[in-house]
Amino acid sequence: MTNVLPRRRALALTGVLGAAALALAACGSSGEAAGTPDGDAAGGDGLTPITVGISQFVQHPALDAATTGFKQAFLDAGYVEGETVTFDEQNAAGDVANTTTIASTFAGDDLDLVLAVATPSAQAAAQALTDVPVLFTAVTDPVAAGLVASNEAPGANVTGTSDLNPVADQLALLKEILPDATKVGIVYSSGEVNSEVQVELAKEAAGGLGLEIVEATITNASEIQQSAESLGDVDAIYVPTDNAVVSGIAALVQLAESKGIALIGAEAGTVEGGAIATVGIDYEALGLQTGEMGVAIVDGADPATMPVETLKTLQLVINPAAAERMGVTLPDSVVDRADKVIE
Repeated sequence: MTNVLPRRRALALTGVLGAAALALAACGSSGEAAGTPDGDAAGGDGLTPITVGISQFVQHPALDAATTGFKQAFLDAGYVEGETVTFDEQNAAGDVANTTTIASTFAGDDLDLVLAVATPSAQAAAQALTDVPVLFTAVTDPVAAGLVASNEAPGANVTGTSDLNPVADQLALLKEILPDATKVGIVYSSGEVNSEVQVELAKEAAGGLGLEIVEATITNASEIQQSAESLGDVDAIYVPTDNAVVSGIAALVQLAESKGIALIGAEAGTVEGGAIATVGIDYEALGLQTGEMGVAIVDGADPATMPVETLKTLQLVINPAAAERMGVTLPDSVVDRADKVIE
């Protein structure tokens, strides 16, 4: 197990030791005791300035929201960006090789904490950084991705939050919207463990709903349209939280609208991007929860013993205009209980 001592805790310990020495000196001269609260070594705000590296795999609404939520947790905890917290934000632009470069650079920097957003970035960070706490978010199955020993006891310097989707609930929503649907297509990246896990979950759920899953894989976003065409005659397309597919969602929406195929998303950002509906997690809330774990770590918590967390609250998000463009009528039962309607 890697033993990681957060810099803030180390500085605080130095401050406490120094304060103890001053207290002894003060006692020797005046006979009055003196104390120094945790963090006073950094100044009046009580927070030692920290630097956090952020490695995001690709830019798309869900991952952007997760990063925003993560940073907000530090501001909520009293940190001031540019003064007591500095975020070194890097984006791999969807290129796995870039995640390795970013992680290697972070390994040579003096960072207090690293956030990795999405599985490829998390895998690269976990490989390159063994003496700095690493948090991940937007990772579907951290164990399958080789990031933690178990979700309950990560065991080293890496922990975080999972965005495991309620895939069965999402397919049930699809069936509620399209009761006669029998064939559902899924386009996903062959290199994303994240997506493979979701496809397996979809296959497990499909049988009980009278659905057949048809798969098509891509290696990058430019292949989305061609792969979607290869699905053939499907009633709907389910969009997992696949980074390449979500970042190129416009191509899938265009095809779905032209052919009258319903798109069901795995998260709200996909619905905002043109899918019909989802019941899923709020990525900004997930990022916020991850940031709260980060605040705890810089305060001294050990990532090795911090279980991987998930977001329990789900939201039903619908996009009536997108449904109309795909020739789908949303049932009142879905519209009436929607938590969010995309205008």
